[in-house]
Amino acid sequence: MLTQRISTDSNISHGQACITGTRIPAHQIVGMLANGDTFESLLKAYPSITQDDIGACLEYAALLAEKQFTPPTETVASLKKLRGYDAACGTSHMYEWML
Repeated sequence: MLTQRISTDSNISHGQACITGTRIPAHQIVGMLANGDTFESLLKAYPSITQDDIGACLEYAALLAEKQFTPPTETVASLKKLRGYDAACGTSHMYEWML
């Protein structure tokens, strides 16, 4: 399913992995889910995608996570600064899953 639903093309979205036939990056869908959006809200916001497309985005993210990539310390620090990291409670208000 993944190879049919997620594709890359250097001429579309700078070569980022997108839902096939769209310019919607897979990371955008995963990020929106991480921030509380539901499958239903995504399907309303993007009528050209299906529930299977959203599932493929999650599968794609899982495969990337499986590679056990650890971002460099300076990348984590930059994300914390950009994403509104709250040092008092140790969480970020956005994309907390990335930290």
